[in-house]
Amino acid sequence: MAFGRRMDGCGNFMKYSLFIVNIIILLGGMIVAALGLWTVIDRSFANELLGTNLYIGAAYVLVITGLLVIFISCFGCFGAIKEVRCMLVTYFIALFLIFVTMLIGGILGYVFREKVDTTVRNGMIGSLKSYGNYQPVTDAWDETQSRLMCCGVNDYKDWRDNIPDSCCKPVLGRRQRCNLLVEHQNSFTLYTNGCLDVTKEYVRDHAVIIGSAGVVVACLMILGMVFSCVLFKMLE
Repeated sequence: MAFGRRMDGCGNFMKYSLFIVNIIILLGGMIVAALGLWTVIDRSFANELLGTNLYIGAAYVLVITGLLVIFISCFGCFGAIKEVRCMLVTYFIALFLIFVTMLIGGILGYVFREKVDTTVRNGMIGSLKSYGNYQPVTDAWDETQSRLMCCGVNDYKDWRDNIPDSCCKPVLGRRQRCNLLVEHQNSFTLYTNGCLDVTKEYVRDHAVIIGSAGVVVACLMILGMVFSCVLFKMLE
């Protein structure tokens, strides 16, 4: 293991700057991993309706790479403080690979944001006929309509005469039977807004969060790579 020579004032500045940058990257990795995990666990209820796995796939990418960032940033902190050249090289290579992966994750989030209109529309319309026949789609529709307080793709009429109970507004905390309220369908008994516009806005907002987090941490990694290169050169 190659250790560098004693550092002068400028070298110490670079060393501790790299250490501080790695602390920031560590925090960024924790935030990214938490955001990705939050999306996977709590925000994947509508995934069966979206017609693509790109959104949830980007979240998985950020979870995995966020955890790797946490480990590598700790590795970089140790290499900087101990002035170990081979660790700085390994740190730079690992950081570069993670940088590319995080950037791809961020770009996927933004790409999906731009394509969300057509993708969500086609996915939701195509899933209507699977309601009641395929449990994951049934659960996705029920939870989407309950959480986002909407009904159908454009409105409740998309369900024709078989309106799911999740379209009905709860009364005194109890869900009503929509098919028993056919003659009294109005804004007081069921959700009249369609789920398409609500879901598109919902997915757009969270795609921006995922994409922005990936891009910001990726940019921080550039600083880490620059400082590690400079410090490596000073240790020659």
